[in-house]
Amino acid sequence: MFLVPDFKGFDFFPHGTRLDFMQWKGICFSLSMLAMVASLGLFFVKGLNYGVDFKGGSLIEVQVKSGTADLSAVRQKLGGLGLGDVQVQSFGAPTDVLIRVEEQPGGDKAQQDALSKVVTALGDGFTQRRVEVVGPAVSSELRTTGIIAVLASILAIITYVWFRFEWQFALGTVVALAHDVLVTVGLFSLFQLEFDLAIVAALLTILGYSVNDTVVVSDRIRENLRKFKKMDLTELLNLSINETLSRTVLTGATTLAVLIALYIFGGEVLRNFTFAMLFGIIIGTYSSIFIGAPLLGYLGIKRDWSGNAAKTPAGAATKA
Repeated sequence: MFLVPDFKGFDFFPHGTRLDFMQWKGICFSLSMLAMVASLGLFFVKGLNYGVDFKGGSLIEVQVKSGTADLSAVRQKLGGLGLGDVQVQSFGAPTDVLIRVEEQPGGDKAQQDALSKVVTALGDGFTQRRVEVVGPAVSSELRTTGIIAVLASILAIITYVWFRFEWQFALGTVVALAHDVLVTVGLFSLFQLEFDLAIVAALLTILGYSVNDTVVVSDRIRENLRKFKKMDLTELLNLSINETLSRTVLTGATTLAVLIALYIFGGEVLRNFTFAMLFGIIIGTYSSIFIGAPLLGYLGIKRDWSGNAAKTPAGAATKA
């Protein structure tokens, strides 16, 4: 007969932890609003470094026939072809190279000529594996549908939170989500990292992660509002955040561990996607603590969630 050890889980943060998050709410909220404004400014002034998906162009995947690919030599061969922005990066194995060529003036004929020039310049040392061409009409449509996808996701999340909680929770959630998306986009604009469909997918994933974190905290706040009807709201918000802190930190830490491994070993193609996810998870955890919850303190919220408060009938005698 085998004895199964009685394993009991443990809290990452001990019971009774009372970190005073609300003492930083003014500073954090102000810095977050400033970051959102700065991100909007960067977006309109510097814009985004759109990838082939959004600005049109060609993508060529090639493989060197022997040895490993020399990226600097490939860049040197293609740099003098007069094709504008040509991006060369490793792709998966050390033998694989991914080449992006910007959209050429002159339509499809000019784009095909550019591809021929690239293949000729590479010579016989490479094998062509894949070619994709994205025209201006398709790239414009992809850009529009990407924006619609992000906005529709935010709207659906707002509707869900509004019906599940109260309008104050919904407003706090939308500000937190807008903060996460804007600051991530602002970072891509600041460093001119390539922004393509993969980054849109990352933004949608960040929205889902962030709202999940925010709903967990909001649910505990609502529960404590019912439980502690006379507790000071600031103290109640602190209590709720501390009670969910272990879950928040452990969920974020395990997600980050996977993303860090993917960032290091996932190759160049996934680098920007993973970077967006890494930054988004960190900023999403931050916003659920320092934006969503503090906004409830600024907006105020009703303390009686039962909806069944006893009412004294008109004219009823009051007992001494």
